[in-house]
Amino acid sequence: MVCPSCKGGRLRPEAVAVQIDGNNLPEIVSMTVERSHKFFELVKLEGESAAIAEQVLEEIRKRIGYLFKIGLGYLTLDRLSSTLSGGEAQRVNLSTSLASTLVATTYVLDEPSIGLHPRDMDRLVSILKNLKSYDNTVLVVEHDAEMMRRADHIIDLGPGSGVHGGEIMYEGSFRGLLRSMTSITGKYLRGEKEIPLPKRRKPSDRFIHVKGATLHNLVNLDVDIPLYSLVCVTGVSGSGKSTLIYDVLFEALKEQMSNNHFHESLEKVKISSTNAKEILFDYFPNSVELVDQTAVGRISRSNVATYSGAFDPIRELFAGTPLAKERELTASYFSFNVDWGGRCEACNGEGIQVVEMQFLADISLECEVCGGKRYSSEALEIKWHGKNIADILDLTVAEAK
Repeated sequence: MVCPSCKGGRLRPEAVAVQIDGNNLPEIVSMTVERSHKFFELVKLEGESAAIAEQVLEEIRKRIGYLFKIGLGYLTLDRLSSTLSGGEAQRVNLSTSLASTLVATTYVLDEPSIGLHPRDMDRLVSILKNLKSYDNTVLVVEHDAEMMRRADHIIDLGPGSGVHGGEIMYEGSFRGLLRSMTSITGKYLRGEKEIPLPKRRKPSDRFIHVKGATLHNLVNLDVDIPLYSLVCVTGVSGSGKSTLIYDVLFEALKEQMSNNHFHESLEKVKISSTNAKEILFDYFPNSVELVDQTAVGRISRSNVATYSGAFDPIRELFAGTPLAKERELTASYFSFNVDWGGRCEACNGEGIQVVEMQFLADISLECEVCGGKRYSSEALEIKWHGKNIADILDLTVAEAK
């Protein structure tokens, strides 16, 4: 519910009373980037006001100008960062780097094209080229063909993943990559390898009918989503893809199921939603699962084994060894989360120790006591088929299998 006192402006009356060209702060931050860009370009200061605020005004113009330049003109200035799409968040971060005008800096980006529509790729590449123009070095981990085509230098790793990777398959220009006989990437770019289109699309006669979805960039949207199909929701960055699927459809489903309105699959079910007029299911599911980009671990010590549940039986195996039984060790002894068990207490089972820096980012160093193995020397003495528990955790999934 909107605060009845400030009407959502979040400021006291004294602060709201201060205006620039007839607009107070809540009114300005509620503007879109495009509108605020025009507003600040037209603001003219005279006399003492110009002397005091001219430099600040120029900085505002520059930063909002970069947001507008990279295609975020539709966002309002007060838009919560938690509601931004992945592509929007990437470009906001890049605009901050552009506005800082740092020189002789190395920028490292890890797959910035994730979640971006091909139309937005040209904007992204232009921004990276702009960063480079200030004598900066821009390193991009990327697999998008357009990004590779516009790169000055390409380093292609392979040939496979995990233990099958780590080799330089090609290094040089994009044109040279197209001629490379060793690069799998080059074979796909030449068309020698491809992912074939399906010869037949599966038809559907049952749907999820979303009526009047309205939230963020969605305005009274009607859409029918086919059931029993692989459905792809695509569109330019910020067009409302995540809003439609996560915030409208998934949130409505989660609310209905948490309230125990439905306990089993049913036909022709209509559910209420705060972000849509109605959502009608030709067939209502008995469960719903969200798989997103949220980190899988709840704590820093989590790993693939703990999250998948494989670590519990692994710890049971080590607890069942003769030496563990002789020492009366239980499975919990081999857990990272048990104080004064088998974990290394110097790093609390992290394998690393964090050194806090006063003016720089904190540094993570390998634990000097356990050497990054996360366990005490006593725990590492327990072996199963010649391997201690740290050796088991170092195995790849394929090796462990």
